[in-house]
Amino acid sequence: MFRVALTIAALAIPILLLFLLLELHSGARLAISRYGLGFVTGSTWDPVAEEFGAFPLIAGTLLSSFLALLIAVPLSLGVAIYITEFAPRVLRQPIAFLIELLAAIPSVVYGLWGIYVLIPILKKFVFPVLRSGLGFLPFFQGPIYGPSMLSASIILAIMIMPFIMSVAREVLIAVPGSQREAALALGATRWEAVMSAIIPYARSGILGAIILGLGRALGETMAVTMLIGNRNAISASLFAPGYTMAAVIANEFSEAATDLHFSALAYVAFLLFLVTVLVNALARLLIWRVARGSGGGKGL
Repeated sequence: MFRVALTIAALAIPILLLFLLLELHSGARLAISRYGLGFVTGSTWDPVAEEFGAFPLIAGTLLSSFLALLIAVPLSLGVAIYITEFAPRVLRQPIAFLIELLAAIPSVVYGLWGIYVLIPILKKFVFPVLRSGLGFLPFFQGPIYGPSMLSASIILAIMIMPFIMSVAREVLIAVPGSQREAALALGATRWEAVMSAIIPYARSGILGAIILGLGRALGETMAVTMLIGNRNAISASLFAPGYTMAAVIANEFSEAATDLHFSALAYVAFLLFLVTVLVNALARLLIWRVARGSGGGKGL
């Protein structure tokens, strides 16, 4: 009976995912039959004219998640390394506890904080400095808006940092002490031991932590909706507003007045599901190859 119960519990996950996929496909059938793959490459989103294209939404989702990882990963790994290797023992548990508390804050609270605190700081101090120092790049040109792709990416980075830091910390703690002792015995400094012995051993686990943060970034809705500006357009400037797939669903799902509009939103949800699965599958493949190529890190 116990074996049967465990088997049913294990099979419930792929079965639920299958039903979810079928339901999304069923809801998106009208838009799929009308637009086909042109929905993926189209850039017009006009519910009044019943013209829908999701390419700016897909690009905004991937860009905001990539920028969030670009900001969050170095900071998260730096904090995790400091806590496990350099911080005094009396500070390790309090800092780790506070980091875990950050992961429990609702996304709408992050969004409100971003509107009333983060955006004014970025608009008044950070964005002008970026434009004056890096204005020769197309990413930091144009007028400065408050809600923008960069603002949403920064709030996403803040939101995923606790997940990456917590998992990376646990992975680094799991590295055997013999790795540290061997590197130190060979004359390495503490930092050299971390870079040459500890991080390579925990490489696959650290990648897993990054993938966890990526999954959170791809599906985040409320905070991104409140800070990204919600404009269905692709702009080279990170100061310009953007849009994501999750944000358009949150904004328009309750207001969809026609069957085609509702089906287009279901099509967006279907594409978001596929993008999330594809990105995570490629990341898992990368983790498998890294773990396979590293001797000691296989167990993490």
